[in-house]
Amino acid sequence: MSNVQKKPLPFIYNFTAGAIAGISEILTFYPLDVVKTRMQLETGKSKYGLVGSFRAIIAEEGFGRLYRGLVPPLMMEAPKRATKFAANDFWGKIFLKMTGQAKMDQSISILTGCSAGATESFVVVPFELVKIKLQDKASRFAGPWDCVKQIIAKDGILGLYSGMEATFWRHLWWNGGYFGSIFQVKALLPPAESPQAQLMNNFISGTVGGCVGTMLNTPFDVVKSRIQGSEHLPGVTPKYNWTYPALLTIFREEGPAALYKGFVPKVLRLAPGGGVLLLVVEFTLGIFRKALGPPYI
Repeated sequence: MSNVQKKPLPFIYNFTAGAIAGISEILTFYPLDVVKTRMQLETGKSKYGLVGSFRAIIAEEGFGRLYRGLVPPLMMEAPKRATKFAANDFWGKIFLKMTGQAKMDQSISILTGCSAGATESFVVVPFELVKIKLQDKASRFAGPWDCVKQIIAKDGILGLYSGMEATFWRHLWWNGGYFGSIFQVKALLPPAESPQAQLMNNFISGTVGGCVGTMLNTPFDVVKSRIQGSEHLPGVTPKYNWTYPALLTIFREEGPAALYKGFVPKVLRLAPGGGVLLLVVEFTLGIFRKALGPPYI
């Protein structure tokens, strides 16, 4: 057996695999994201649980409302997921070189994931903002472009970056938990002896990673939804502005459980969604390696 290490794929292939994986995940799980946002925007005690929220949206607004705001996430998912996996690859190489280590360990995986999440956050903010505005039950916008035009007219181009700081923390914590958990779970799973077993290992580790990432970042997601869903009135200081003070405000006024509003639909989406992401990424990268041949195989 050859001991020659296979060559890393060029950036464009990691970028493309991430884009394909992201679109696959969002088309599968998007209605759960709508329900999650509705639950997070609701202040005080929640009226509905997961099933009740689904029923209320369908009964009051129609089934199509579960796909309200789908266009911005679809436009976002390709660059978002592509940036996630490409940045994870980039930062992984940087940190390995900085530490002088030849292989990833748990701490480098977490550091790499956090850095990839921070990088990703700068790409997604405008898309996330428009998505939240459209998913809100009180939304008055005709569609994505109407939303963008009204935000720019009112707040200027920088208005599209409302919630940037909260988005930064949300993505940093999710990616740190996601990629750090993937490394640990893969180390615990038995070695794959077939391509099918390798795909299953990727799905299991990605699902666990998605669950851990969701547990870590849900409070930051709640704050981000509140910041991006609120109206900014001239001369009025927003109730939710900076992330950590907002966490304390919600904790004090609504209790600790409020920081996990929308957790159930979020974890139902991002746990298996994390598995789907890693499964599709690794499967797609495998196809690319076979097409390119040695030394990538």
